[in-house]
Amino acid sequence: MKPLALFCIACAVLLVSSCMGKRGTVGGEADTDLPDIRERGELTVLTVNGSTSYFNYRGEPMGFQYELAQQFVRSLGLKMKLKVVNNTAEMVRCLIRGEGDLIAYNLDITPAWKDSLIYCGEENITHQVIVQRRSRDGLKDVTQLIDKDVYVSPGKYYDRLVHLNEELGGGIRIHTADADSVSAEDLITWVAEGKIDYTVATDEVAKINRTYYPNLDISLVISFDQRSSWAVRKTSPLLAEAADKWHRENINSPEFKASARRYFELNKQPAHGSILSVKDGKISHYDDLFRKYAKEIGWDWRLLASLAYTESNFNPNVVSWAGAKGLMQLMPATTHAMGIPKGKEQDPEESIKGGVKYIAQLQKLFRKVADKDEQAKFVLAAYNAGAGHITDAMALAKKYGKNPYLWEHHVAHYVLLKSNEEYYQDPVCKNGYFRGTETYNFVRDVIGRAEMYQAKIKR
Repeated sequence: MKPLALFCIACAVLLVSSCMGKRGTVGGEADTDLPDIRERGELTVLTVNGSTSYFNYRGEPMGFQYELAQQFVRSLGLKMKLKVVNNTAEMVRCLIRGEGDLIAYNLDITPAWKDSLIYCGEENITHQVIVQRRSRDGLKDVTQLIDKDVYVSPGKYYDRLVHLNEELGGGIRIHTADADSVSAEDLITWVAEGKIDYTVATDEVAKINRTYYPNLDISLVISFDQRSSWAVRKTSPLLAEAADKWHRENINSPEFKASARRYFELNKQPAHGSILSVKDGKISHYDDLFRKYAKEIGWDWRLLASLAYTESNFNPNVVSWAGAKGLMQLMPATTHAMGIPKGKEQDPEESIKGGVKYIAQLQKLFRKVADKDEQAKFVLAAYNAGAGHITDAMALAKKYGKNPYLWEHHVAHYVLLKSNEEYYQDPVCKNGYFRGTETYNFVRDVIGRAEMYQAKIKR
């Protein structure tokens, strides 16, 4: 080899080494630790979509682990960069490759990863439970599962139930749901609605679902405890130490407790009751405002009133579990974007005016839905879910041969499937996990109530 070629190769090696700098590797792992992260001013957090970790709700990022990660990163005086990946295996690979600094997710503590990771933060203990409806005759012992029909998703829930059945000597009638169309959370909904009697979930997922369905009993444990926590690379001991310290000092803080309460305790479906009798020709105390502003979007005012009732029960002072306020239950970012003055979020006219302005934007987004009645369903769905989840469902409908501009049995079908991993991880989806049952029911309820108003109250 010529001397000039050797010199060029040597220069290239030196250049690569210098470019790696503090993002270099030790034994194939990125060696970045807290001092390097402080220097760059940004901490990259890895997580996955899911009801307990991270999801997009009405256009705003939410999730228990997401909020805790925000609080931790803020305590370090750093900015947070979020990277959402498809599954836990990919999350660990990204961490080890240096594509993230911290896994903010309850990652199972297993011997397989102990050589590569430092588990840190609060150690969470989870187990699988039977989900059933509350009743005096509810199951109190695993032996009572014999001769019972239990429906589960394929995977860890099915595997545990099979092992339990073997331990009991048989007798549990195990049914596996179609993984392509039914998620574990769909099965929990079916239990709550009385379609099936029993399913299985982790206690964490079950607790979140109980805030939607208070009639659930999740007390019967059927598995051994599984330990889980956050994690960092083996080469980031100072970051692990900081996470341990933060959890230790903040687990009883008001902010930490508020996040836990938001996801695991607050009722997500407040009860509705009649405010005024439609027999008297009035729906609410705000009918004149609904009449005034509905004209701006070409809606029947009674449809706008039905939307407000479903959102707030005509209570201008209500604040939802997610932080939505006012008659029209606008989220903080939407409130700001619609120009509602600070401090006026619960003013009835400002809320209706802001809600109508938001609906007008959604009408433009769904302008390709030519039929106005059909378009209203898409707008209502986006109002409830956030536009991104509805455009995801439209993309899925198109991909699988359905009509992306029809709601019932077409786009609505894929809204319902967006809590299923196979669908929310589809490449055409940009907004991840979503609990579609709530949005489907929301559209049905608003339209149905508007029709009742229209039948009883003259235009």
